[in-house]
Amino acid sequence: MLTDIFSSFDPATSSLHNTFPSPLFWASNFLILLLISASLWMHPSRATQIISFPKDLMSSQVSRTFGTNLKGLTSMLSALFIILISTNLTGLLPYVFSVSSHLFLTLSLALPLWLALIMSSASFSVTTFLAGILPGGAPAWLNPFLVLVETISIAVRPVTLSFRLAANMSAGHIVLTLIGIYATAAIFSSYSSLLMLGFIQVIYILFELGICLIQAYIFCLLLSLYSDDHTT
Repeated sequence: MLTDIFSSFDPATSSLHNTFPSPLFWASNFLILLLISASLWMHPSRATQIISFPKDLMSSQVSRTFGTNLKGLTSMLSALFIILISTNLTGLLPYVFSVSSHLFLTLSLALPLWLALIMSSASFSVTTFLAGILPGGAPAWLNPFLVLVETISIAVRPVTLSFRLAANMSAGHIVLTLIGIYATAAIFSSYSSLLMLGFIQVIYILFELGICLIQAYIFCLLLSLYSDDHTT
């Protein structure tokens, strides 16, 4: 029986003591803490540099926009950048559905982030937000049309953002599927055509790898550029 609630954290008084010796238990915990804190006093390795690359890239991009005044935007875009790269690259695996080519995912990512920027800007200063819809220096008789055009252009941003990512991912996978179908049919007809289509398939897969990285970057880049319209 445990004497107090803190005894539950002691492996010598828990059920783990029978299967996991106490010194080994504490040694493993110490090793995990040592590895986690090693980045504070050791030179960063190649792996840590690769892991921190998305955040450094998004930090440099956000610093060139007004989004640098929005706390948490860099971390949010860094996480989104990693998620998009992972989903895009996973879709290139055989028999794996490309989630980023579906509008359900792309619109679910673009709409809340765009809406968050709009609501944050409007809540900060409604008058400044509404004034930003009307371009300066325009004739008075053009003001209603310019407000309508600017409102529509702002409203369609999440749609164009989601369609751009989904369309580019879908187009690449459709081309890869067509090449694979023709290469399969060429097995029974011509070996020269099979070799040529196989070579094209390899080259296009390498090209699609670049597209996956570029589209993830463009998605986050446009979101950071939308933050320029935020009222400050």
